[in-house]
Amino acid sequence: MDLQVDGDPQLSFVIPCLNEAPTLAATIRDCHRGGEATGLNFEIVVADNGSSDGSVQIAQQEGARVVSVPIRGYGAALSAGIKAARGCFVLMGDADSTYRFDQAPLFLAPLQAGADLVMGNRFRGTISPGAMPFLHRYLGNPVLSLLGRMLFGIDVGDFHCGLRAFRRSSIMALSLCNTGMEYASEMVIKASLRDMHLVEIPTDLRPNPPGRRPHLRTWRDGWRHLKFMLSFSPRYAFLGFGSVCLVASLLLYSSYATQLSIFTGTTSLLVAGFLFYSACALISDYVVTRFFFAQRYGNHIGRGGRLIDRLLHGRSGIDRLMKSSVVMLALGTVLMLIVLHAYQNASLSERAISQLAFLASVSLSVALFSYLTGAKISTLVAFQDREF
Repeated sequence: MDLQVDGDPQLSFVIPCLNEAPTLAATIRDCHRGGEATGLNFEIVVADNGSSDGSVQIAQQEGARVVSVPIRGYGAALSAGIKAARGCFVLMGDADSTYRFDQAPLFLAPLQAGADLVMGNRFRGTISPGAMPFLHRYLGNPVLSLLGRMLFGIDVGDFHCGLRAFRRSSIMALSLCNTGMEYASEMVIKASLRDMHLVEIPTDLRPNPPGRRPHLRTWRDGWRHLKFMLSFSPRYAFLGFGSVCLVASLLLYSSYATQLSIFTGTTSLLVAGFLFYSACALISDYVVTRFFFAQRYGNHIGRGGRLIDRLLHGRSGIDRLMKSSVVMLALGTVLMLIVLHAYQNASLSERAISQLAFLASVSLSVALFSYLTGAKISTLVAFQDREF
């Protein structure tokens, strides 16, 4: 029997589920209390991920609508549940009875005031003894939340709280695609990149019932969250490492050119050349990724990159990159010819020839990556123009 209030639902509770028979009934009843407290028409959607312990029957008996999700994963279940939801507001949370769905009115109020996404903050609420493992409470969540603030400027203290409410239309517009636990990070990061209005409110966390084994795997899922966060932050993932390689390369070359006692051998130039080549590759990827994010998410992704923005301005940016490639190719070719001539005629010292060879390699590297960067951006522009 469907226990929701008659009429089209305005609020949808979405619960991912995989073999949650011991706690599912209590969770759904908590949703009913929360829904009734809001005074809105509501529904409860259980996105079942292939349960074999009777969870589906329990959900139906408690008045929930069950959506079968064949693709395994936390993100896959939530994505299917949100897609199937009929309410304009969605409150999502786990089926393990650890979250307070009866706090629905607290999450709904900011949405009705104009917010797009309302996050629960367990650290500002009450965490019952034993509710959060030591590593999660004092290492995993604080570190990942700090990275979220550093990399994206998101003012959220509990980046991975699973209890959150949002406008369904806003989240559907993000085209979330991760099927695993990193879905939670993807939602917050993409909402931030879209300049959506995020609000955080205190919430409580209750302990898992005795004998229940959490689906979250500390190190595996922590790594997946970290990997996703870095992949969406090209400023740090690419530009930072590229800048380090570039500075190290220039320092090594300078030490060789000035005959600094520690770095006088030609090996210094080989290492400097490798570092410079690596810097070119990383910075090229940064420029291309930045261009893509600017097209996809607007300029919010690129705070502080005015030089790059001017370089990439429209099709003139592609033209500049291609012209730079031609100029650096010509310069590198001339330097390489000078090196070959000097080597054959012994007209320069070995040290001078080594330095010219290094500068020729630098010029050719810049030429190569200027061309590759321009070509990639040109391809992205072509796809955009054809609305692929």
